[in-house]
Amino acid sequence: MWEKYVLFIDGEAIVIDKPAGLAVHPGSKTRESLEDYLHHFRFGFQRLPLPVHRLDRDTSGCLLLARNPKAHKRFQRAFEQKKVTKTYIAVLDGVPKDAEGTIDLPLGKVSSAAEGWRMVHEPDGQPALTRWKVAAVRDGRAVIIFSPETGRTHQLRVHALEGLGISIAGDPVYGAGRGPMLLHALSLKVEREGKAPIEAKAPLPPTFISAGFGDVLD
Repeated sequence: MWEKYVLFIDGEAIVIDKPAGLAVHPGSKTRESLEDYLHHFRFGFQRLPLPVHRLDRDTSGCLLLARNPKAHKRFQRAFEQKKVTKTYIAVLDGVPKDAEGTIDLPLGKVSSAAEGWRMVHEPDGQPALTRWKVAAVRDGRAVIIFSPETGRTHQLRVHALEGLGISIAGDPVYGAGRGPMLLHALSLKVEREGKAPIEAKAPLPPTFISAGFGDVLD
């Protein structure tokens, strides 16, 4: 059963297709997380694989797991040294005026007792850079391919809203929140010294298909 989530596997890495709705890590308001299921991805190893990065709870797609501590450190360095290429696909609640571009908006966290926390554009915040292009337009909504150069919390969600002026469809924090959030980690490539790179691509999830965007990459 669990093999169906595996997109790539070798002796030091696994890339899984994380389903939307499942948090990567537990929290005070998180009843279940990926950590509850990591034992299913040992595939003969005694150690549990460990997530190298994170995806938001409502984001599906490629997530890298390390199968031993040394690999975990190497993969973390690869992310820090920008040796990881990630692409995401999203549906926006509108159409940008341009066909492609770059969003360079530093981000910071704000919080309040009433609304909780969220990320916003903050000139003195952490650098955040995203390249994007329109893949398709349908029924007044654009399908966007995002290629983030950095990996800040909620980066694509805030860059869509504040950089393009249009939120990601279904975003419960930065958008209208109607229906599931249509943001998917489409592909992942990690360069490795002396080995072939880790490469994986996650098929579009059921949420994209039921929303009428299942064929946008055909």
